[in-house]
Amino acid sequence: MRNLDFAPLYRATVGFDRIADLMDRVLSTDVAQPTYPPYNIEKTAEDAYRISIAVAGFTPEELSVEVRDGALFVSARKTAEDTERSYLHRGIATRAFERRFALADHVRVAGAVHEHGMLHIDLVREVPEAMKPRRIEIAHTNGATPVIEAKPEAVN
Repeated sequence: MRNLDFAPLYRATVGFDRIADLMDRVLSTDVAQPTYPPYNIEKTAEDAYRISIAVAGFTPEELSVEVRDGALFVSARKTAEDTERSYLHRGIATRAFERRFALADHVRVAGAVHEHGMLHIDLVREVPEAMKPRRIEIAHTNGATPVIEAKPEAVN
C-alpha cells in the first residue's frame, strides 16, 4: 500500500528525478534503517544545520566524514586494541558503522568537530545569487511608445 508509482512525475516534469528518487528511497520498506549510532539533526539558523552523532569510544582518527554524490557519509572503524580486556559489562558499542545523509542542493559541510564523545557536523545552505528572488524595476515611459523593433530601410 505504501508503494508509489512516480512514472507520471517523470513524464510531466524535467529535472525532478532527484526528488522522485529521494521520495522512493524514503518510502522504501525493503531497507531496514540502522539505529546505531544515535544522532540529532538541528536547525541552528535560517540556513544552517548541525548533525550531532554519538561516537563514544572513537577517536577523531577512527572517524571519517565525506561528501560524495550529493550525500554526507559518516563512518567509523575501530582500530584493533593491543591489550586484551576482560569486561564484566560492555555497554559502550564500538562497532564499525556508516551513516548516510542525503544533502539538498546548495548545502555544504562547513566543518566537523569531535568533542566529549560527540561528532558535530555543521552544514550551511548557500543559495547562489542567480537563484535568489530579486525585484524587477518597472520603467516609466512618460507616455511615449517604446520602439521594440525597427523596420529595415528598403535598399534600391
